Amino acid sequence: MIEFYLNGEKVKTDAAEDTPLLWVIRDEFKLKGTKFGCGISMCGACTVHVDGNAVRSCIYPVGAVKNNRITTIEGLNNSHPMQKAWVEEQVPQCGYCQSGQIMQAATLLAQNADPSDEDIVNHMSANLCRCMAYKRIQRAVKRAAQDSAVGVYEPGSDNQGSYNQQVEV
Repeated sequence: MIEFYLNGEKVKTDAAEDTPLLWVIRDEFKLKGTKFGCGISMCGACTVHVDGNAVRSCIYPVGAVKNNRITTIEGLNNSHPMQKAWVEEQVPQCGYCQSGQIMQAATLLAQNADPSDEDIVNHMSANLCRCMAYKRIQRAVKRAAQDSAVGVYEPGSDNQGSYNQQVEV
């Protein structure tokens, strides 16, 4: 039995340790926001957070997440600045890659509250978008950084998926 925290809730699975985390999330826990794209960690559609770090769940074995905190797109609450910016900048076209894009971008904001255009491109370069919405993605990340100037998102914290307000000094 493998125990871990999924979007803040302690869960268990009896899946084989080498089962990709993606399939446990989607099939066992019925969270369909994390997408299967390529199956070889090349596109980023399956990106989730493991203890605050963006990982490709299509190749990440569930046995490696024992007692870890996993956050999926469903685990980010709707007040997360990245989700709001995504809507405001009208990023999605087909939408397939969007959950992975948002999860990747959220880790950038957690590490760098004021990313440059170069920072954004470098951090997001491993996430592919077939619709080529890269400029809108970049604008959304910039907007989220501006909108969150008085707050810090803390993936992997005890308050999974929360947006903690802090006073800007």
